[in-house]
Parts: sequence; C-alpha cells; structure tokens
Amino acid sequence: MQYFVTAIGTESGKTLISAILTEALKADYWKPIQAGEPGDTERVQELVSNPITKFHPETHRLKLPASPHAAAKYEHKAIALDDFILPETNNDVIVEGAGGVLVPLNDHDFVIDIAKELNCEVVLVANLYLGSINHTLLTVDYLKRNDIPVKGIIFNGEGNEESERIIEKHSGYKVLLRLPKLSLVNQNIIQYWADELMLNWYA
Repeated sequence: MQYFVTAIGTESGKTLISAILTEALKADYWKPIQAGEPGDTERVQELVSNPITKFHPETHRLKLPASPHAAAKYEHKAIALDDFILPETNNDVIVEGAGGVLVPLNDHDFVIDIAKELNCEVVLVANLYLGSINHTLLTVDYLKRNDIPVKGIIFNGEGNEESERIIEKHSGYKVLLRLPKLSLVNQNIIQYWADELMLNWYA
C-alpha cells in the first residue's frame, strides 16, 4: 500500500509526520519532488531507526525553495505527471508531497495529482492556527469532490479542542494522531509517536 502525505499548507509538518508513519509501518520512504535544501529525505533518514525502511531517490530534486513549477522553470526544466513512477518494492511506501494539495507541478497539474496517478491513500496533516479551520475544510472539500481516498487526518502542533472538533465533524475523517508541539525530535521521540499512531491505524 502507498500513502501520500499532504497538508493544508507549507510548513504544516509533513516531514515530521512522514518520519512517524515510516517508522510506524516500517515502510519505504519517497519524496517525489524536493524543492530547496536541505532535503527532506535526509531528515527522515536521521529520524527513522528501523532496519527495514529503504529511502528512494527523488524524481525531481530542485535547488530553489519554491513551488515545484517555479523551481523547475528556474532550472529550465519541466515537470510532467508521468515522470512519477512508484519505486519498485514489496514494502508499503510513504510518499511525501510538496506543500499543500494545489501546489502546481506545471500549468496543468497539481501535487495531489501525483497521489491520484499512483493510487495512493492520503494522510492529511493539519496544523492549528487562526484560519486553519477554513484551510483544512477547503482541502477536505477538494479531496472529497475529486474522490481521493483518505486514510485519516493528523493534527500537528499546539492543540485547539474546538478547532479539532469542528474539523472532525465536517470532514468525517478519522483522527489518526494528535501530535503536540515537540520541543525535541530524535529517533526515540519518533519511535514513541509511531507506537501511538499504531494504536489508531487499524482501529
């Protein structure tokens, strides 16, 4: 099975959540597009401690920290949806997206189209801030209208009980994890939250 980690925006915590998912499922990890340095693959490698996970190279690794379509244009390159082929593996794969669902790859396609093209189930990451209810429910609406399967939602960062309640109510998504704001992130912390995630994953 392949799971596509997307979020309600940039800097929502996709890489941290991807590390937790990768550790929890002992899955392989793949970031199809890296725009900017340092790379997320290297960060997840630092945090994952199980001996099973394999890390697959990016399809596009771009220098400019920008939207993929802009970063590619800066290097006189173009990104096409059919560039993306799932890595060959017998393992589950955690696929980490870039930014939110409607970040453009080119003039026609968006990041979420990679999930559709590769038949991935989505894990949606939502961080909580003023305006995040709107951003989350707009993302949920897009996923539902486009019949994109969603495994569940993960709330990341400082909690907000009322925001979480209303998002749960209107999304109908299963909450896979409520990850508090972490002051320290290392392999032991990732393993702890991976174990917590698994309590809900199959429930």
